[in-house]
Amino acid sequence: MQKVIFQDLGTIDYKEAWDYQEQLFNKIISQKMFNRDNPDELFSPLHYLLFCEHPHVYTLGKSGSQENLLIDEQGLNDKHATFYKINRGGDITYHGPGQIVGYPILDLDYFFTDIHKYLRFLEEAIILTLKDYGIIAGRIDGLTGVWVDDKNPKLARKICAFGVRCSRWVTMHGFAFNVNADLSYFGNIIPCGITDKAVTSMEKELGHKVNMEEVKEKVKSYLCSLFEMQLITE
Repeated sequence: MQKVIFQDLGTIDYKEAWDYQEQLFNKIISQKMFNRDNPDELFSPLHYLLFCEHPHVYTLGKSGSQENLLIDEQGLNDKHATFYKINRGGDITYHGPGQIVGYPILDLDYFFTDIHKYLRFLEEAIILTLKDYGIIAGRIDGLTGVWVDDKNPKLARKICAFGVRCSRWVTMHGFAFNVNADLSYFGNIIPCGITDKAVTSMEKELGHKVNMEEVKEKVKSYLCSLFEMQLITE
């Protein structure tokens, strides 16, 4: 069972969190290369799981189109939002208050070297969490993410988006889970470049706000079970 350092960063600027991810990511890569070249002086593997919330921000992945951002710089200012082109996969998405953003920075050589399985496990942790609240969700073939009413294409609504980067089997970026998020901000983009699907949140589905800390604990528990890992704090 791998030990994973857990940190809840609270509300943090997107760029600051991105820089911190890169710092941890590069630290793991460097140690991994040292272990490869010095088999007699092995260091214990490093893994991290970060949770946070961001002020209003739109991020565009490497495979996305900026045309999916539907407002200009003045519009961003009016919405008190920022915009970044970043180094994950996927298209455009939104992060903001009331959303649990999770960044697993794991060396998959110590888990399994299968990025599709990795994404499915992340999705499954969200699906199981939602089930605890009576929200039935699942996957749609060809579309990464977790969807409510996934069996009904006309009614399907995305509740959690995913976008990851993986290099030398070390991951970064992760998921954005709409718990109590202000969904009006999704109206300023074509989320993930998908034009015919809506977005939703736990609050919208249940008709009331949800305890964020309680949801975090459930997500952490399911991630630990699926990945067979133990969370520790430094």
